[in-house]
Amino acid sequence: MPESSGQEKTEKATGKKRSQARRKGQVAQSREISSVMILMTALGIFYFAGSWIFWSLSGFITGIYQNIGTLRFTKVSDASAFSLEILYQFLAVLLPFLLPIAIAGIIANVMQVGFQLNTEAMALKLTKLNPVSGMKRFVSLKSLVELAKSMVKILFIGSIAYTLVKSDMQEFPALIHQEVGQILVFIARVSLKVCFFVCLAMIVLAVLDYIYQLWQHEQDLKMTKQEVKDEQKQTFGDPKVKARIRSVQLEMARRRMMEAVPEADVVITNPTHLAIALKFDAKEMTAPRVLAKGSGHIAQRIREIAVEHQIPLVEEKPLAQALYKMVEIGEYIPAELYRAVAEVLAYVYRLKGMYGTA
Repeated sequence: MPESSGQEKTEKATGKKRSQARRKGQVAQSREISSVMILMTALGIFYFAGSWIFWSLSGFITGIYQNIGTLRFTKVSDASAFSLEILYQFLAVLLPFLLPIAIAGIIANVMQVGFQLNTEAMALKLTKLNPVSGMKRFVSLKSLVELAKSMVKILFIGSIAYTLVKSDMQEFPALIHQEVGQILVFIARVSLKVCFFVCLAMIVLAVLDYIYQLWQHEQDLKMTKQEVKDEQKQTFGDPKVKARIRSVQLEMARRRMMEAVPEADVVITNPTHLAIALKFDAKEMTAPRVLAKGSGHIAQRIREIAVEHQIPLVEEKPLAQALYKMVEIGEYIPAELYRAVAEVLAYVYRLKGMYGTA
């Protein structure tokens, strides 16, 4: 926004900003966690079912080569059927291996960001095809940080793998005198050991990377003070306009209240600070009702209207304070004030009877 240009982003992101970023696919997510989950799943499958996968594939391939001389393709459909048969055999062996890996990758992502489908993030945007924008992203600070992280990861994991392989290098010369099966067993054992310790190292890297991604995500979402103000205006409206609306509403309510004062039977005062106008009609009301109340200059205006319309003013400090605190405009008085208000009304009715007023 123009108003926020040049301002430092120091404010935490609001809920609206976070939800907008989430809809755009901007979430704190570490690729290392997905890599670790996939590697751990693959390692577990190889450990428990590696030999079955190996012997199934080797037996399948051996069978093809042994019978390749007997194959006869007289038409295209024969070749297609043979290709499909090979594909089905491969899938039957590899699906138990590939399916858990795919599920592990999905679970890793759901664990981090929850399950959601970001159509906005998947939408085609021509700006992404702009080579200038692509170069800016390529040479940005964020891309340099990712490059540094990748280099550190390669050096860290590579050093672990090298150390583990180096400890078994003394056994390499003896492999010359061993059979193929024994060589494959040795390779599998060393590979599993390397993968296991690499997996442990990647777990540490994944935790550190996820912490960094959370911090970076919070930094990216931060807002300037002006952006927070603008969002509040969009969400709740301009405070100045709202204050003006409230002022007009209060003025209208006050005017209606003042118009109801002439209908009152009595105005109870404190004597100058508070004024409460009461009305009671035994035929229509179950209890006296407050038509108007106020303090300060509003109380003074209520008294002036009461004098203009010859409505009695009764000074009762405790009763005035109780009515002002306990009863809102338009409400009936509570039962605990019946006796005190009844005495005031009885006094007013005696005055009206004495002077012969209605």
